[in-house]
Amino acid sequence: MTERRHFIKQSLMGATGIAIGGMGLSARSYASIMGANERITIAVAGINGRGKAHINAWCSIKKSHNVRLKTLCDTDERLFPAGSKSVADKTGEKPLTEWDLRKVLDDKEIDAVSLAIPNHWHALATIWACQAGKHVYVEKPAMHNIWEGRKMIEAARKYDRRVQVGFQNRSIPEVMAAMKFLHDGGIGKIYMARGTCIKPRDSFGIAKDSTPPAGFHYDRWLGPATWRAYNEKRSHYNWHWFWDTGNGDTGNQGPHQFDVARWGLNKNEHPVSVYSNGGIFGWSPDNCAQETPDTQSTIAKYKDGTILEFETRGRPSNGESSLDTRIGNVFFGTEGYLELNGNIWKAFRNREAKPFAGSNAGTGNETISLSGPSEPEHFVNFIDALRSGKDETLHCDVNEGFYSTTVPLLANISYRLGREVRFMGGDMANEMVINDSEANAMLTRVYRPPYVIPNEV
Repeated sequence: MTERRHFIKQSLMGATGIAIGGMGLSARSYASIMGANERITIAVAGINGRGKAHINAWCSIKKSHNVRLKTLCDTDERLFPAGSKSVADKTGEKPLTEWDLRKVLDDKEIDAVSLAIPNHWHALATIWACQAGKHVYVEKPAMHNIWEGRKMIEAARKYDRRVQVGFQNRSIPEVMAAMKFLHDGGIGKIYMARGTCIKPRDSFGIAKDSTPPAGFHYDRWLGPATWRAYNEKRSHYNWHWFWDTGNGDTGNQGPHQFDVARWGLNKNEHPVSVYSNGGIFGWSPDNCAQETPDTQSTIAKYKDGTILEFETRGRPSNGESSLDTRIGNVFFGTEGYLELNGNIWKAFRNREAKPFAGSNAGTGNETISLSGPSEPEHFVNFIDALRSGKDETLHCDVNEGFYSTTVPLLANISYRLGREVRFMGGDMANEMVINDSEANAMLTRVYRPPYVIPNEV
């Protein structure tokens, strides 16, 4: 397959170079386009938790979209037997396994990497992949801090790679229809969006520092984060609740609904101010090591006065709206409001009790999906974009993911400092908090060598 691709490319570049120039394609941009029938070879990095969904998605479209899942990569080799069996059972082909992402990126057969690794690795792995000529599907949040998100965009553009962020709501037809309804003025001018992450979580306890288990490459897993001794309560999944590696639920589940809120508001810009407050109310440091809040409320304002509210509740709670929404959104307009829960939406005129529009015509006969974002439509969209060679084919290009992730990251900065942050948008030179050196220091991090994101990607 690699030889065939090389032959076609060289033939066209040599014999019909003028034609390629006539189409406005450089050698680099031509190389980014996959043939309509050409097999696309994928590697999944991070095969625990969300990585299992990546594996299932790629395996499910093997035949329909000519995708091959060639390699599984994880810093914990203990996960390989189960992961390999899963792929073999679904596709009939046993994948390669590799703990070192660099070696995966050296594989010339790999066209794209699918990243389900911890948040603190998203940016560096994406940049490495782009530099190695690979396209990238990266989980949400797009990045761990705002500065490195801008570097991800720069890398994607410089190396002409497609980078899709895993905001899967962007590929759910019913959500897309709701967004069009809002943008077409269905409930008038939208003045506020409210997102919720009502997801009760129990304490995961505490443990003493210890030695990493055999097969777990802890130094590589820690990567860009500050060095600290291994602790079992800070690794698999629990990394979400520590600032060095995760972003709490406001920056974990929350980004999905921050993204939908910003999408519905039609704001392709940063907010000018963000204030967030909350705390840990479910347990004490004596019985849980968690650093991030379990309860958090955020208000972000845009320059025209539009408001984005968000609430994270990690304790048992009721849902909201007539749809009993826990993970979802409500939009408020001058002529009514719209409720969105999973793949279901309903729009109401002002004080009217019955919806006048919605999914399945708003009849009330819908089946509400509470299982989370749709699979595998968002992965299919990524494959379509590789074959088109166009960023605009992506439902969530890295630039979109960057803007949606910036809001919860600013919320966390506000929460940690205990004050409002006023933000300047625009290009990288202007992406900073106004008159607040402490907040600006939190727009990036001190990277641990050799896992450093360079200024020039």
